[in-house]
Amino acid sequence: MNMSFTNRRTVEIVAYLLLVLALTQAIFTALYVSEIKLSRQFFWGLEGLLFTILIAFSGAAMVQLKSEQIGWSAITFSAVLNVIQVAVGVTMFGTFNESASQIEELKPALGGVVALSFMIYYAAKLLLGFAALVFGMATLSEGKRMLGGLTALLGGIAILSNAILITFGREGFLPSGVAGTSGMLATLFLAFCLINAARKA
Repeated sequence: MNMSFTNRRTVEIVAYLLLVLALTQAIFTALYVSEIKLSRQFFWGLEGLLFTILIAFSGAAMVQLKSEQIGWSAITFSAVLNVIQVAVGVTMFGTFNESASQIEELKPALGGVVALSFMIYYAAKLLLGFAALVFGMATLSEGKRMLGGLTALLGGIAILSNAILITFGREGFLPSGVAGTSGMLATLFLAFCLINAARKA
């Protein structure tokens, strides 16, 4: 059975995985803000599955393709961090929350688990922002000024906002939602840049 993938197909798969992930996060956020009851297990489990597949394909692109390796590296390790972050949320949030509701002394431990999850989340979003910057600049240099420029700009904003939250924490001066939204938008336009690159290939 032949399981080989062309470079173009690999880039396309990475692009569409990123597109689905960005849309999934947008839907999850919209439902959460609207206070609509949802299954975190389903959404986070789906994200974990998609990020796991993304590791394989973006890792393959990182070693196969001859350009933008640092961008591919950023996507790959962002996916690794996202799998860890989702795993912490799925396996530990509910357990610690239930325990902390019964034992007062466990509340600081719950706070620590949540802080750990967000630290990993911000690091992953920063890496996706970096990838958006790299591929946005590459798209810009190819003459796609609007797509490339907007992707690079969103990538820069995602890098800066998530760097601030990593440095100063969630209780700092920047709302956590800014980092998450900028990272999601950077991911979305990164996907568009990769779709454009695949078509050129």
